[in-house]
Amino acid sequence: MQGTAVQQGTGLERIGLTGSALDTFCVDVGASPDYVLDLFNRLIITIAAWKGGVGKTELAKELAWLLDGVLVDLDWDAGGATRAWGYRYETRTNAPLLDALERGRCPRPLSGRGMRADLIPSHPDFAVNQPSGPDMAAALEKWSAELKRPLIIDTHPGGVPSTVGAASAAHVVVVPVNLETRALAATEQMTNELQGGYPLLLVPNRVEAAPEPEVSRLEKISTTYGIEVGPPVHSHAFLKRRKLSGAVCAPGRSGQIPASSARFVAEVKDVARTVLTHAVRNAMAQDQQDEEALL
Repeated sequence: MQGTAVQQGTGLERIGLTGSALDTFCVDVGASPDYVLDLFNRLIITIAAWKGGVGKTELAKELAWLLDGVLVDLDWDAGGATRAWGYRYETRTNAPLLDALERGRCPRPLSGRGMRADLIPSHPDFAVNQPSGPDMAAALEKWSAELKRPLIIDTHPGGVPSTVGAASAAHVVVVPVNLETRALAATEQMTNELQGGYPLLLVPNRVEAAPEPEVSRLEKISTTYGIEVGPPVHSHAFLKRRKLSGAVCAPGRSGQIPASSARFVAEVKDVARTVLTHAVRNAMAQDQQDEEALL
């Protein structure tokens, strides 16, 4: 219990929600501190997009570290979070994700040692060994309950079973959106297919400019499907060439964030607070629906 409380405090502290700031947050969302803290322990956040290359993994890695959560990688491609974390399946004799799903148990996350989020790594064979959507959702809910830590789930692009299952289990589904023609077309398809029952949050990502036609199209998607748009994350050139496996948001031993990445860190923290806001409100709305169903 004490370890859970420390991790919970670390995650909230990293996004600036302690003391009076947490009290203000609770007033704004209309929830008690106990409710927020209880939800935080079982938070499930899924990062998903129907198109690859929109910055999904980037956001997942950073949000997982900020919330002191466990990064669950369901993307089997080499460009996903597992390889970026520094894990190489070729040097291992087991496959934690596959083994856990096969045996029906909770995997033990690999330690990020404070510089990276703890990780449940993916494996190339997951591509042909995915559980059904409902089974994936049930597994994630079980892991969340046993680990008592936020789960941040990176997913494979598109509506594959494991991605849909992760979306079903989530308190919030963060959808990174590039303000580009093809990315917006994929986002519109995704929101159409997942409308109703999936707690989507659109996050403009890798924003270089705000061209009026693309902004209008995003606004139309938001209005048509009743999905809110979160704070933007701009394009940052250093991310394209970065080779370090640690989280950008992790200050390291110096305790200081370099000036070159300070804006990116501030933007991702803003996204994290917005995600938590939506998670609390979505959970409260679900609780109300459950109570009304019993009447």
